[in-house]
Amino acid sequence: MTATTDSTRDPAPMPPITTATTVDRIMTRHTITVGLDDTLEHIRGIFQKAKFHHVIVLDQGRIAGVISDRDLLKNLSPFIGQRLMERVQDVNTLRRRAHQVMTRSPVTVPGSARVQIAAALMLRERVSCLPVVDASGRLIGIVTSRDLLRHVITGAAEAPRTNEPRADAA
Repeated sequence: MTATTDSTRDPAPMPPITTATTVDRIMTRHTITVGLDDTLEHIRGIFQKAKFHHVIVLDQGRIAGVISDRDLLKNLSPFIGQRLMERVQDVNTLRRRAHQVMTRSPVTVPGSARVQIAAALMLRERVSCLPVVDASGRLIGIVTSRDLLRHVITGAAEAPRTNEPRADAA
């Protein structure tokens, strides 16, 4: 079956995209962080309770890595919770630590960067989020591909996002 379009209707006009919008205007400020030695069981619990897709791994207050929900799924046995199939080695995957599965030294972006810079970085590095940092390199938020898409669609020159308890909007 092929899709058809109604050629008599004009698409809705797109709002203007503000080229001067900075990352700190569209990022999510409330981030969820974990430590290097937090277990995948703990991280899985965080993802199950909240509706977001990334946690930032900190080492003594500095960004050490990022774990996505996809990273978690790749590192957990699919047999966890399957009583008839679950084995000891399956349960042991829950004991792995954040530092064993995180993306190390993630690409970051300053809050003052234009959203186009963040989008270009995400495309070039093939990532779906960027931790946002202040001038001293401290975590101040997270910007995701969904944040960027929302900005393009809405022309989002609106106030910074402060959603809680989400780590990101993707």
